[in-house]
Amino acid sequence: MMNSNSSEVVVVERKRIEIGKAIIALVCGTLVYYHCAFKNSAIVSLFSDVFIVLLCSLAILGLLFRQMTIQVPVDPLEWQISQDTANTIVASFANTVGAAESVLRVAATGHDKRLFFKVSISISIIYIYF
Repeated sequence: MMNSNSSEVVVVERKRIEIGKAIIALVCGTLVYYHCAFKNSAIVSLFSDVFIVLLCSLAILGLLFRQMTIQVPVDPLEWQISQDTANTIVASFANTVGAAESVLRVAATGHDKRLFFKVSISISIIYIYF
């Protein structure tokens, strides 16, 4: 049978966890509001900022653990891709940008009205949502 002391400890721990979750939710909500409403930035910008901060934090932790000779299961400083993979990624990105640029150039001339309206509507929708 449990005594009242251990049940009180469990209740206190649950309350502390609930308070911690509420504080984390409040901080996250405040950051999202500041970034999106106050700074008038897009949600994509928020996600990219968070991604960059997480990557930098992982890199700093990797350096710190390496200096302290602590073994970590995944060391972000050792993530590498081959030269062929890097070339493929950059080439596909360049092809995508080039294709988009040529489509926008043709649409901007106004010779193809249908393409012009498709591009205009797409850009408008992207501008409205982001």
